[in-house]
Amino acid sequence: MECIGKGKAHRPYEFGVKVSIATTLAHAKGGQFVTHVKALPGNPYDGHTLRAVIPEMEALIGNIIECLLGDKGYRGHNAPPEYKFRVFTSGQKRRVTPKIKRELRRRSAIEPVIGHLKSEHRMGRNYLWHRAGDATNAVLAAAGYNFRRLLRWLSLLLCQILAQLGLQTRLIPA
Repeated sequence: MECIGKGKAHRPYEFGVKVSIATTLAHAKGGQFVTHVKALPGNPYDGHTLRAVIPEMEALIGNIIECLLGDKGYRGHNAPPEYKFRVFTSGQKRRVTPKIKRELRRRSAIEPVIGHLKSEHRMGRNYLWHRAGDATNAVLAAAGYNFRRLLRWLSLLLCQILAQLGLQTRLIPA
């Protein structure tokens, strides 16, 4: 665990590891799933993490990434050369079409995913040792988040099937 200096008055220093989290841009029926997560030890600059993360994301999802939307920390990124013009940051003015502008507004949807990972899936505090423990904690938190989304979607599907059969049940807690 490293000490990360923050510019916050209430918490000038935090202990932890930077974690890269990627989700899909489109909202899926079961919710917004986490597609890639990786712990990045050493407190690297956000833009310098793309060279390592992009190939891993593509290998994991099995598809080529059309466009990557990031926050302002990814300005001056060092993405692989074939992605130089596919990375867009919030506040960017050049090369931004109306479609990309709409998608940049959707980028803020990842903040609730990060909040849920921290508060409900034990990513706020890591109890595992060393760098391997940091990486394991991040992956397990994302897997738990996705599993929860999947169970929620399956319970909704079961309720619809039972409703079609004429049976009334309540499986989803209010």
